[in-house]
Amino acid sequence: MGLIKFIKTWTLPLSITFGAVIYLIFAFTPCLLSAAMLFAPFFNAILPLFMFLVLFVTFCKVDFKKLRVTRWHGYALVAQFSIILLLLALTLLWGKSGSRLVFCESILICVICPCATAAAVVTQKLGGSIEEMTTYTYVSNFFSSILIPICLPLVDNSLHISFLSAFLKILYQVLLVLVLPMFLAYVVKKSMKKIHRKIVSVKDLSYYLWACSLLIVSGTTIKNIVHAQASVLFLLLIAVAGLVVCLVQFMVGRSIGLRFNRRLEAGQGLGQKNTAFAIWIANAYLTPLSTVGPGCYILWQNIINSIEIARYDKQMLRNAERAVQ
Repeated sequence: MGLIKFIKTWTLPLSITFGAVIYLIFAFTPCLLSAAMLFAPFFNAILPLFMFLVLFVTFCKVDFKKLRVTRWHGYALVAQFSIILLLLALTLLWGKSGSRLVFCESILICVICPCATAAAVVTQKLGGSIEEMTTYTYVSNFFSSILIPICLPLVDNSLHISFLSAFLKILYQVLLVLVLPMFLAYVVKKSMKKIHRKIVSVKDLSYYLWACSLLIVSGTTIKNIVHAQASVLFLLLIAVAGLVVCLVQFMVGRSIGLRFNRRLEAGQGLGQKNTAFAIWIANAYLTPLSTVGPGCYILWQNIINSIEIARYDKQMLRNAERAVQ
């Protein structure tokens, strides 16, 4: 029972660790290298399916009548925009080329990318408002869809992308990943009540589906780091900077949330980022090495999530023991 409890509490870091270890075993074992090449397209194809299922299951538990924009949503967006402006200024004044540009891109992409689609999963598991978190996820994704085509050409002058084409391309990804699973969840909830009851009856289903997707994403991240054409010291510098940015965003979000009694929700909204989306943006529009930043951010944000989950579980256990006494 102790082992099962440990696995449940630290599911996210364990998923990341297993994904990294499995990739390293297949990549550096000669007899398994051909199998790794064979499975790579398969895992790339099923990752969007896992993300779709995570959101579908989560949205099945949403009360659609409670979806509305609240005041902390606006404050969180202003905070995100302020951090982006600071990083843009740093890039323009210090990091216009070479390794400095890569460093700035790696950090900027961790801030400008939207709230993670799985933030609602963690918020629900910690007893927060899944409806407010879901609403913020939509607002955040639309906000980032506007900012990314504007800001990235300012960072890298070699980028020749039009605002409209980039906006529509990003918005298409948002609609595919967010709107479609919500629409299907709404249909199932209203028209297929037996199926809906079975889905919501499985405790933490979306959480463990998300853990499976993390296993795949972490393997891809380690692949990018292993094949990065940079020194170990430079990669460590990006990783440490990613940790600092992650902590700052969680802390700023929680500070905002204290004003509205939404410390958990605002912290998750600003701190937990859609790193898979960030890696896609970095590959599509920036230096490939800049994917290391969001890749490391995956580790940091999920360590924070696991610590929060462990604390929450301990608090629930204490409350249960007090109730018995």
